[in-house]
Amino acid sequence: MKSSNSNILITGGAGFIGSNFIPYFLEKYPNYKLINLDLLTYAGNLENLKEVEEHPRYKFIKGNICNRELVEYIFKEYDIRGVIHFAAESHVDNSIKNPGVFVETNVNGTYTLIDVAKNYWMEKPFTYKKEYENCRFHHISTDEVYGTLGETGLFTEETPYAPNSPYSASKASSDMIVRSYHHTYGLNTIITNCSNNYGPKQHDEKLIPTIIRNALQGNPIPIYGDGKNIRDWLYILDHCKGIDLAYHKGKAGETYNIGGRNERTNIYIAEKICEILDELLPIEKNKKFNSSSIIHHPSSYKSLITFVPDRPGHDRRYAIDATKIEKELGWKADENFESGIVKTVKWYLEKYL
Repeated sequence: MKSSNSNILITGGAGFIGSNFIPYFLEKYPNYKLINLDLLTYAGNLENLKEVEEHPRYKFIKGNICNRELVEYIFKEYDIRGVIHFAAESHVDNSIKNPGVFVETNVNGTYTLIDVAKNYWMEKPFTYKKEYENCRFHHISTDEVYGTLGETGLFTEETPYAPNSPYSASKASSDMIVRSYHHTYGLNTIITNCSNNYGPKQHDEKLIPTIIRNALQGNPIPIYGDGKNIRDWLYILDHCKGIDLAYHKGKAGETYNIGGRNERTNIYIAEKICEILDELLPIEKNKKFNSSSIIHHPSSYKSLITFVPDRPGHDRRYAIDATKIEKELGWKADENFESGIVKTVKWYLEKYL
């Protein structure tokens, strides 16, 4: 895909990944105008986009991706030439409590977006309108669609789908809709499936911000089950670079897995964060710990780690094989977990203090 003067619709740009991606993309591509459509549910926060809110090539629209009339209006009004679709309900615990919202946003919302894009860009199946020949629909998905792994092995693009939570089932469904629009209509689509992201601007209730926040406040740090669930951690800026590459250079109809090759257990992450905090803000200097009871103070934040009952259907291990995007598109992760987590903890220290 050539980069030319064009308006790109970003959905869910006020969320964690989108709000890191938009400033990165605006800076890198001076010929793009980005239109950010976000409903600002609990996961979206315009504070995350403070640095670009006055940017001449950035426009924010509050609205729902399920609202076909609105999406059609945006395509016509801004002559949209590309879509990068982040918008999704994504918190597994919430999907267990309220699965219907996940089906509505992730399945129906994706269908609405891609159907409007097809109708706007194409004359008929496999025939793009002349001026829209390079228009692409990029769908951001997750490694959770593949289910869970045993102690060995990695998810590849060929791994059969086996989603285990209402969240991952809704994302698997949206992947299938995107796939079908490529095969049935010839729409130029890309899907990227990523591993667990971490870094600045993540929602407070996710694992890493939760550990940092509770530690700083002297509250118990809750860890599910035995703490040995394993995730493959990807620093947010590395993910943004992978999306950029896939959007511009990926082959139409293909899927690319983006993973950090950084497998860590949840308990390792909690202990690592506590070690970094012990160094950056020792407990005796943390005003949240009442100085009068200093005698009872633990010497390390690690003493706050508390095991809580496991979540239902908690996948044991995810890990991505990123060989395809590394070989075909030249992507590589710049951060390893140990370097990325220090940057992350420092960012949250500023936020929470």
